[in-house]
Amino acid sequence: MTTPESHPQSKGSPDQQSDGSASNEDGRPPQKRPAASDRLRFHLRQEVTTDHADLIMLTCSFISGLVDSTIYNAYGTFVSMQTGNTIFVGLGPSTSYTTAKPYGWAKSLTSILCFCLGCFFFSRLAQYSGPLRRVTLVTSFALQSIIVLVAAAVIQAGVVNGALDTINSDIMWKDEIPISMLSFQAAGQIIGSRALGVAEIPSVVLTSMLCDIASDPNIAAPLKGNAKRNRRVLAFACILGGAIVGGYTGHATGRMQIVLWIAGGIKVLMTTAWFFWPKKRVELV
Repeated sequence: MTTPESHPQSKGSPDQQSDGSASNEDGRPPQKRPAASDRLRFHLRQEVTTDHADLIMLTCSFISGLVDSTIYNAYGTFVSMQTGNTIFVGLGPSTSYTTAKPYGWAKSLTSILCFCLGCFFFSRLAQYSGPLRRVTLVTSFALQSIIVLVAAAVIQAGVVNGALDTINSDIMWKDEIPISMLSFQAAGQIIGSRALGVAEIPSVVLTSMLCDIASDPNIAAPLKGNAKRNRRVLAFACILGGAIVGGYTGHATGRMQIVLWIAGGIKVLMTTAWFFWPKKRVELV
């Protein structure tokens, strides 16, 4: 007579084994791998490390020089360096009767206003979602990339004249389209530099940076002894180098949008870099 103890233990039906409902050998239920959407959400919510973030901001400095030199050659205004634009606006009323372009100051005023709006927007974005969160930096640089590429496309499509040697009228109000867009996105760079803790590389201003270089009490320190001085000097070189490249590119091609396509492409690469940037290390005390 067969006793109940002699029956082998049931290992579960094939359906139970296939759908993962059976327990592990130690009696615990198997752990399911998080869904791809959950992993992506967790990845984007991570805070990134600020190690080597200065490389991103130095690239932004190069882009500022690249774009500003081109826009100035085209429209006589800046989209990043707002100090010069403020002077242009101030000179507007006194030179309106003595210059061939009495409304040129309007372009500079547009740039200043859109830059301020950009600062308001990108700063609120950082405050709302966290300045060092991956999603914040990816979103910020993605928006900057899109705006620059759309401005290039608007010029490429002929909506705005992009031939540098033919833009010699006082003001074409359609010119305000790329000026306003590029000024707005430039604000994201300086907001990003502060969020990343590298305010010494604002990427859109030179005056204070030159002052900080010259007044640094440790200006003669060894190369590895003064990181902030090194970053400021490199940022100055990047802006200057970008301006030189922008000037030669505009002269060689005669088209404004070429530089904007290059700048937009670089910002796409920076957006991708933020997506894969290492997460912030948490040190246990």
